[in-house]
Amino acid sequence: MEGTAITAEMLQQLYQTDAQPQAERAADVQSNMQSNAANAALQWQQMLQQMQMGEEYEDPPRQNQNPLTGSLYTPRFYYLLEKRQRLPAWAARQEFLKLMQNNQVLVLVGEPGSGKTTQLPQILLDAGYHVQLGQVRAICCVQPTQLATISAATRICEELEVQVGSFVGHVTRFEDRTSGDSLLRFVTEEALFREALEDPLLERYSVIILDEVQQRTCEMDVLLGILKMVMQRRPELKLLLLSSSEEVRKVQSHFEGAPLLKVPHRTFAVEVLHTQEAERDYLKAAVRTTIQVHTTEPDGDILLFLPHEDEIDLACQMLRKEAVHLPVHLDARPIYVGLPLMDIQRAFEPAPSRMGAVKSVRKVVVATNVAETSLCIDHIVYVIDTGLVKQRAYNPRTRVEAQIVTPISKTSALQRARLAARTKPGKCFRLYPERAQSEWPPMIQPEIKRSNLTTMVLMLKRLGFDDVVHFDFVDPPSPEALMRALQTLNNLGCIDNNGNITEVGNQASRLPVDPQIAKMLIEGPKHRCSNEALSIAAMLSSLPVWLRPNDAFRAANEAKARFAHMDGDHLTLLNVFHAYKQQIQDGHDAVRFCAENFISIRAMRHAEVARDSLKVIMESIGLQMVSTDFQDKEYYPNIRRCLVSGFFTQVACLESEKRAAYSMLREGQEVILHPSTSLGHRPEWLVFHELCLSSKLFIKTGTQIKPEWLFDIAPSGYFDAQRINEKCSARAKLDRLLTRRFSQG
Repeated sequence: MEGTAITAEMLQQLYQTDAQPQAERAADVQSNMQSNAANAALQWQQMLQQMQMGEEYEDPPRQNQNPLTGSLYTPRFYYLLEKRQRLPAWAARQEFLKLMQNNQVLVLVGEPGSGKTTQLPQILLDAGYHVQLGQVRAICCVQPTQLATISAATRICEELEVQVGSFVGHVTRFEDRTSGDSLLRFVTEEALFREALEDPLLERYSVIILDEVQQRTCEMDVLLGILKMVMQRRPELKLLLLSSSEEVRKVQSHFEGAPLLKVPHRTFAVEVLHTQEAERDYLKAAVRTTIQVHTTEPDGDILLFLPHEDEIDLACQMLRKEAVHLPVHLDARPIYVGLPLMDIQRAFEPAPSRMGAVKSVRKVVVATNVAETSLCIDHIVYVIDTGLVKQRAYNPRTRVEAQIVTPISKTSALQRARLAARTKPGKCFRLYPERAQSEWPPMIQPEIKRSNLTTMVLMLKRLGFDDVVHFDFVDPPSPEALMRALQTLNNLGCIDNNGNITEVGNQASRLPVDPQIAKMLIEGPKHRCSNEALSIAAMLSSLPVWLRPNDAFRAANEAKARFAHMDGDHLTLLNVFHAYKQQIQDGHDAVRFCAENFISIRAMRHAEVARDSLKVIMESIGLQMVSTDFQDKEYYPNIRRCLVSGFFTQVACLESEKRAAYSMLREGQEVILHPSTSLGHRPEWLVFHELCLSSKLFIKTGTQIKPEWLFDIAPSGYFDAQRINEKCSARAKLDRLLTRRFSQG
């Protein structure tokens, strides 16, 4: 194994001891909860009586004792309570509760910072909505991202003075921090989707809140269709749709007769300034503008929008470097999906006072569009808007899916500007000319119209929606995208030729990863490498592994080379994971190991959590955890065959060694091997995980394979010559290989 010093014995021990302890659960307080639920039910009946008599409902007097935990409230509780009572959502609670009582579906619009995400679930809890038909049920709060899910749950835990995972908890892709006592469950859209696989009517919930519906993510649109059908079967279920924008008419019309409540929100004037011309290097322009604002404008924190996570980290490095020479310190804090909770919380904390100085340190939060609506950061007075966002794009004809940087919508530009005027008059510095907005769309196109639908279609099949073409979508996706998804699932063996879900499809739908990765995990025992396939799947599902600081670019490349495997990037990732786990097993400092080798400790910890979660599911569906002996010459070939079993639809053949140009077999699309690959040569055949689009279409995470494996592993006929694009040299190569095989008997 290149780059590491792990022996066969170490590897065997590693996979015997890799299970990490699960998060500790809160102590059982079931009897206390039942008592509190009964009291809440009584208050709820009193409130209903008051409303029916036309009286204004008054909140019950608050006592010094927390009814959830039995502990006395601290002074901080009352401090936060006073702040909560000043929020627009709190002021609108009377009308909100009346509309909730009289309607099964309610659409509520409130500006970022109005308190709709944190206060409305608590208002429903106080009003007793967790008691339904004599049973205690949870209130589900669905967020578009993991970051928003964790942040909202953590904030409410602070306001209610309870521990995360007790009465309030969160569920994300690979982590469940809830218990049987959880009355407020904050979940990602994907997590609720997967809950529906086990509980189609979602009977554990009395109220489901979908937040940021104006974002129209793929998962959100499908959930809206599912919930519409669930509510027909469960008339007692309440649905609350929250939006930061008034552009929700399409969603509102999906639920005929759903009323719309606008939460009034006071905003101050915002001065908007544009550049004369578009910036050629928006990152440098953003850093330069931030320094100018810091050195010339009065007090107030800064919010800077950038599209890429790695650009955010780089911008923070550049700002910290510049801040050393400034008389007033500038504290740069990143925020994006994937950051650990501690770093997320730092972005919300006020800037500390300088030692011995009267004026406070100025804070600049550098964020993706997640800070546009999903999160609300206090004390922002200046917004620097690059006018760009990273979005998913998919072409069903070429099967090319990539994350691309594109201009934001007019609605997003307005939202970003308003963030500067929440608490006092502010300024928005737009790094684009005013005329540029005339070419922008009013709203971003719904994600379901520009996404690969393979995962969504598999989930719908598992839920029993056989005719996915006529599913009740808010905006139907293109028929071509749906047919491509069905074709891919059929090739993977997840659905049969009649469109019915298979046993493989049932197993794949249980695994919270893309169907290709799921198929690789399912085939792992067959190729005697399920442990290794699991580690690779965890790394592919994690954050970017490699750190590339500008001031240590060469050292970072040398460190990466120490882990490089001659057969490709998947096995390089496996080397990194093995070395990281070995450090922990040997009692060494994993943080230091990652720092010395320019590896993201956040990515490795995320991969650990992902691997543990996936392993539990694999064992529950009967997949054996096995490995080929490390000394066996088939150790790495078995892993590569297993990769082909999941990703045979993503195979490329070399066309030009000089340009590192490949062609995708079925589509004939030219793709280029990314410069960051660990491959030191240009293999003739590659299986790859993903494509990225910048100046060209690049292969990321590719591994060398043998062409004969395509006939052995892929479905019969998938790689017949007539199915390969005629422009691709692979057509003649595979035809010759198949002819030679037949001649040899």
